Amino acid sequence: MDTEMLAAIMQRNCTLKKADIVAVISELIETMADQLQDSKRVKLNGFGSFKIGIRGEGADSAADFSISKNIKGLHVLFQPEVKTDGSGLRQKTFITGCSVQEAPKNDVDTTKPANSGSNGGGNGGNTQPSNGGNGGGSHEPIGD
Repeated sequence: MDTEMLAAIMQRNCTLKKADIVAVISELIETMADQLQDSKRVKLNGFGSFKIGIRGEGADSAADFSISKNIKGLHVLFQPEVKTDGSGLRQKTFITGCSVQEAPKNDVDTTKPANSGSNGGGNGGNTQPSNGGNGGGSHEPIGD
């Protein structure tokens, strides 16, 4: 799911046009980058907070510390918004209402011998087309 796809869905749910939504998101990205680089925390109500984090190594003393030697890099930290329900249980906004269920089992014919691999190809007896070996989707890690 990318910006264009999200904007298309959002357009169906409100009075804004897709182009306007994309323009606002683009400006949000630029403005957030400016504010984060100005050492500010950016909070999007109902979404979460972003800030810049520093990766580094400690020094034996303050006198031994130098940015070039001890600072190893920067990264963006994201903390999802947390809501508290009536019982005092804290729940991250994005996982409220989520449930987990087991995926269906693969249909495997156990009466056939396993593929010996001698033909250099095949899909191990699976009659479904291959997904390219990427786990079935373009899931990208969030935050780094």
